Amino acid sequence: MKDNKIIIAIDAMGGDDAPFTIIEGISIALHKDKDKNLFFNIYGNKATVMPVIKKFKNLNGNYEFFHTDSVITNEDKPANALRNGRESSMRLAINSVKDGLSHAVVSAGNTGALMAMSKFVLTSIKGIDRPAIVTYIPTRKNPCVILDLGANSECSAEQLLQFAIMGDAFAKSLLDIKEPTIGLLNIGSESIKGNKIVQDTSELLLKHQHHLNYKGFAEGHDIFKGNFDVIVADGFTGNITLKVIEGTVSFIKYKILSTFRGNYLSYPWLALTLAFSFLRIKKTAKEVDPRLYNGAMLVGLDGISIKSHGGADKISFSNAIKVAKKLVVAKINDKIKYELQSLPDINSNSENHN
Repeated sequence: MKDNKIIIAIDAMGGDDAPFTIIEGISIALHKDKDKNLFFNIYGNKATVMPVIKKFKNLNGNYEFFHTDSVITNEDKPANALRNGRESSMRLAINSVKDGLSHAVVSAGNTGALMAMSKFVLTSIKGIDRPAIVTYIPTRKNPCVILDLGANSECSAEQLLQFAIMGDAFAKSLLDIKEPTIGLLNIGSESIKGNKIVQDTSELLLKHQHHLNYKGFAEGHDIFKGNFDVIVADGFTGNITLKVIEGTVSFIKYKILSTFRGNYLSYPWLALTLAFSFLRIKKTAKEVDPRLYNGAMLVGLDGISIKSHGGADKISFSNAIKVAKKLVVAKINDKIKYELQSLPDINSNSENHN
């Protein structure tokens, strides 16, 4: 490792507009980095990537490039990617974390392939059965952490408890919340609501309230109210929740913009009112800009692997890098391991002791 540098491995070939937005995102991340200690190990095809890199002078001296002809596409199935992608840009970037050459990896590539490769190469933290996908979204109050967002469609109560521990550590590390409040996503807040797994999970969380700030069941409308810092769910429920949120935001944006369509010049007073309203809405839109919340961690792995949205633009990708750095500095995996050591009964029930 280079002295005092936070080294991020980059899959330069992953993403809808790679490598252009990837390299632009790196440049923005370097420009905004107050500590000036970011360094990048960039993996990709030299003929494709290097001409883009040369356009950004601030990258000079802040990266090392590693050539590969192999690329994982969005059409590649995870099993095939794992078997045939050993020399791909994604795999080599992940390997660099395992080998101690990088502190974290960021990719906007195939989610299934990234999960499969990261699990195989980095392995799970001892005491964690399955890694989960975790991110955070804006609310009326503080940002809210949500997991699992699709890695595990079915989960046991013990695994959901592990998700709560990891979500707690994520909120502490990324959002600097000292005692995150935890909610279990359910169809109602009453104690009698929910299926057996949800009920069993709640009992486990109540049992460990001296370690986790569990506040009970959370309903869908609680998320944006900011009533909880961490929302825990299985991957099936969590993924649907996230997609509904994204769809709702897109619909509201469409309806607001449609309000401003039309010829208002015939009504000067209305045009002026709408102009002031638009400026206010534009300011609010910046505060909830989804690009500023890009960067989902495959939490539970013994190494930091960050998934950027495949359609991420340069701002989005730079934020994924920002998330990676903050989690490295906060030593999130050390926090997770510490919590697991404090709960020996979780380790005894774990399926996977890596």
